Amino acid sequence: MDAYHLPDDLFEFAMIPRVDEVIEKIAGIAEPEDWDYQETPSSRPHPILNNYLRYTYKKIAQEKKVSVTKDEEWACWNTGLVTDHQEQIYMVFSKNKSDKFPQYWHHYGFVREGEQQSNRFDQLPEMAHYFDDPSKLVFDTHKEVRKNTKHIVSDNRERFPDMFKGRDQYHLEIVIEGSFKSAIERVKRNYKTAIPQYYNGAIQMLLPLCLDTPQRADLALVVEDFESFYRASTCLTLDMAYNNARQIARPDRDWLQP
Repeated sequence: MDAYHLPDDLFEFAMIPRVDEVIEKIAGIAEPEDWDYQETPSSRPHPILNNYLRYTYKKIAQEKKVSVTKDEEWACWNTGLVTDHQEQIYMVFSKNKSDKFPQYWHHYGFVREGEQQSNRFDQLPEMAHYFDDPSKLVFDTHKEVRKNTKHIVSDNRERFPDMFKGRDQYHLEIVIEGSFKSAIERVKRNYKTAIPQYYNGAIQMLLPLCLDTPQRADLALVVEDFESFYRASTCLTLDMAYNNARQIARPDRDWLQP
């Protein structure tokens, strides 16, 4: 494996010992943010941040935005995170000196923009790029939304809150229909209600499904853009939705929050 090989998986790219400590380190350097799930149990610290780094690296690798020094001893990539002084944060790697592991790189640490260690690199890399057309980040309320309510319920029942899991298909479909209409009206009043997420190489929109009370979302409806119309055929737990949305930016806290 050479210095310029960029596998999709961060842990194939580099040795990262004591991952939990690495996650705690970057959480302490970056501007304060809640990186923990609301509902999903996790044995690891800051699971949202863990996923953020892994999937941001994957996009970085696809875009070949890793900087390597001329002597191939050091590498870095832009995490897309900033300090509370808005300094960009880079994940830095040194050449792996151990023959026991196949990765070319070994995690060294995190460097803030302007720190002396960043001077090793002739050019610091740009952050991952997720969209070319900013209009894709805004839900077009004039488009038709074609939804498969039956599929949303039958294929995602385990994602529903416990109080709804035991209800029959017909009743849940009625609940989804009502929640969907409320979500559309909510987007019309406030465009920030529809939150963009990045998934499988495309921008999708997330809408809140409030099944029990209008004050709290229970699920996120995934809406795919087919240019002339939208299609909705699945839903996510709020933790799943936040993971996907956070790849682009910290979501507005109107309804989706960790």
